[in-house]
Amino acid sequence: MTSLPAAGKKIRTAILCAHFSGVGQEMPAACESLLDDIEDIVSATDPKPHDRQNARQNIVPRARKRNKNKIQEEEPPADSTIPGTQKIWIRTWGCSHNNSDGEYMAGQLAAYGYSITEQPEQADLWLLNSCTVKSPAEDHFRNSIKKAQEANKKVVLSGCVPQAQPRQEYMKGLSIIGVQQIDRVVEVVEETIKGHSVRLLGQKKDNGKRLGGARLDLPKIRKNPLIEIISINTGCLNACTYCKTKHARGELASYPVEELVDRAAQSFQVPARSNSPVCKDLTEHVRKVFNKEGVCEIWLTSEDTGAYGRDIGTDLPTLLWKLVEVIPEGAMLRLGMTNPPYILEHLEEMAKILNHPRVYAFLHIPVQSASDSVLMDMKREYCIADFKRVVDFLKERVPGITIATDIICGFPGETDEDFKETLKLVEEYKFPSLFINQFYPRPGTPAAKMEQVPAHVKKQRTKELSQLFHSYSPYDHKIGEEQHVLVTEESFDSQYYVSHNRFYEQVLVPKDPAFVGKMVEVKIFEAGKHFMKGQPVQDSYIYTPSITKPLAKGEVSGLTEESKPPNNPESLLQTSREGLQTFFFVTALLAAVIAFVGIKLL
Repeated sequence: MTSLPAAGKKIRTAILCAHFSGVGQEMPAACESLLDDIEDIVSATDPKPHDRQNARQNIVPRARKRNKNKIQEEEPPADSTIPGTQKIWIRTWGCSHNNSDGEYMAGQLAAYGYSITEQPEQADLWLLNSCTVKSPAEDHFRNSIKKAQEANKKVVLSGCVPQAQPRQEYMKGLSIIGVQQIDRVVEVVEETIKGHSVRLLGQKKDNGKRLGGARLDLPKIRKNPLIEIISINTGCLNACTYCKTKHARGELASYPVEELVDRAAQSFQVPARSNSPVCKDLTEHVRKVFNKEGVCEIWLTSEDTGAYGRDIGTDLPTLLWKLVEVIPEGAMLRLGMTNPPYILEHLEEMAKILNHPRVYAFLHIPVQSASDSVLMDMKREYCIADFKRVVDFLKERVPGITIATDIICGFPGETDEDFKETLKLVEEYKFPSLFINQFYPRPGTPAAKMEQVPAHVKKQRTKELSQLFHSYSPYDHKIGEEQHVLVTEESFDSQYYVSHNRFYEQVLVPKDPAFVGKMVEVKIFEAGKHFMKGQPVQDSYIYTPSITKPLAKGEVSGLTEESKPPNNPESLLQTSREGLQTFFFVTALLAAVIAFVGIKLL
């Protein structure tokens, strides 16, 4: 065996010594003679501490390489059942009220975290918001359910069809959200995604009294960011024998005036009104310069706006006068459909309101038939003389007003003489906007049990009335006029922007992005059956009702407790002062710039 170097022997001896001492045995004498100090373990030829320190200076540390690739957030898998991570496609059929419900449901889902998509094939869940007025609309609804199931999509149903007939076979096993339960759409969607079937069809009540529906301050996604649709009441007071909507929306239930004004003010960011004269003056200034969400047009909608307030001790004119106070200059209000019986009581006030510069001189009054016999079978609760009285009065007191109406062709029991009366009415008034509907019996309605007019007769009458409607041109006499129009959307063919004049007549204008959301002066140079075309008047002033850009398409709007306008006069006064300070600062700045430019020119 090769002998160890001296240092090696010392180390071995030290280990042996440690071994014996660790087990309590007596240490051999060799240990005592070899280890006087621990440093004796180190050989004289070994590097000294200062040599090792100097050697470190020549060592170059190796830097760690950083991972420059950013960590990407992983998206949940396509089959994830974590609520709030899925894509949802919303399809709405029907009236403005239904569209408003669809906007509210989209807003709540987006606010919760769901992605609202316009591509149905990309969606994980389809929310189908139905209309029950006509059979074709329900057919489209039923076909969409079938397509969703064939594509293995989750499905939630809403609107008037499932509310009125939730036990239909084709809805079996599907989730339903009732027309008064849209504020709980997130819950229903969440449970549906988890694989459950949920049905919420109850009515909202306060101390036993039926409410108008879900809260108006819920988040929403406006279909058109420039237009705010507000449902002022739900249900109606009529019992029309052909109508299925009453089965879904029920009896009249109105929202309080204050809630409706708050909802409108949210669109314009108008501080609440105060009885203080000082606050009134200040608020008037602020109203002209502030607009939070860029809205420039408000639509009031319901099954019958004329019946508004009868259940809560108020009326439609009272609401309208309150609303026009919060609408900025350059913005407009459009009133929805009203039946003749209830507007008759307010003709004087309605004429004054429709003459207001911030209210369209437009009213939709469905007549349905010019035969008193047919109107009686329909249970419309008015005669043709009542309808004519409303139209004649408004035409006299509101010059140029647009009256739109609806007519049903082929209602059960309608004779040739009855139909001729309807033709005479259209010939007399030449309605510029006429909605012609062939009668379809709706299941569960009294009219469905009546003796039906033969299908070929209904088709012939519909065709004849349509030909009469297209035989006259309502806008030819307006060629050459200069009109102020409010631009709110793009035409279907994407070639023009769509605007409306004072009488809510459609005017197509050049597609200039500077016009969107603005009040523009145009000269009419062409007229069609349903529209006019206008060119901007040179050097005319383009007025905007807003200093704020409208919300982006798909952006969520809605009141929160923090953003509600103050209700006490002191807070209002402070808000108004801040608004005035901003207004005066901007005015002073503009004046300084103009003065500076003037000096330079001199």
